[in-house]
Amino acid sequence: MEDLQSLARLVESGMRLALPVDYAGVSMAMVHPLIERGISDLDVVCVPTGGLQVDMLVGAGVVRSVETSAISLGEAGGAPCFNRAVKEGSIVVRDATCPAIHTGLLAAQKGVPFMPMRGLIGSDVLRYRQDWKTVDNPFAEASDPIVLIPAIRPDVAIFHVPMADRHGNVWIGRRRELAAMAYASAVTLVTAERIVDKNLLSDEVTATGTLPSLYVTAVAQVTRGAWPYGLWGEYSADTQELMRYAREARTAQGFSAYMAGFGEAA
Repeated sequence: MEDLQSLARLVESGMRLALPVDYAGVSMAMVHPLIERGISDLDVVCVPTGGLQVDMLVGAGVVRSVETSAISLGEAGGAPCFNRAVKEGSIVVRDATCPAIHTGLLAAQKGVPFMPMRGLIGSDVLRYRQDWKTVDNPFAEASDPIVLIPAIRPDVAIFHVPMADRHGNVWIGRRRELAAMAYASAVTLVTAERIVDKNLLSDEVTATGTLPSLYVTAVAQVTRGAWPYGLWGEYSADTQELMRYAREARTAQGFSAYMAGFGEAA
């Protein structure tokens, strides 16, 4: 098992970073170590949407681009740092859809350069994604356009789980998007609420929801590592804290003041 700083050292400037949707196990504990590391020019892929973690990384100036189908703080409103960066033109935004992001990850885990999907033809999203290609279905007799989504191959995936075992297996339960991230990524970094002695793969109850250590690069134990987000089966989201962030981060100065306190708490 590692500590947060050891995990953060595996992330380098210019890497493509996969981060999960807010309900699937966001490793908020990794935010401050990544910022403190002094990295820059990260290309973030949200699987398939982003929230507080992405907003903080954008606000800290470590993000070059974001590929996502949405960025928000949910009930707390819009993502202030992300919205500010978009207006200022300081980051590149690659608009996507949830199915398109999952399709790109699927292509990567299958080891193919692209995967086809429908539902994008005629949309404005497709119009602005020059890397998505529309071709004719070669198996159809009549014209049958279909979109090809290039493989999304993150350098690093980061997420938080309720538990891991001493063999490096991590329990993701029903959050299969976490498995998709790990399968597609070169490196997978996981923070866990607790480390258990039993082998999670040897228990029929936990085995089906366990990501094998084969796909996990490093694990660090961090209690309440998803806070202020919640973690399934463990604790609920701290909505008041999310709203406090949304208020304070409306300005760059307020964001810096909030992050100073957030770092101390972490």
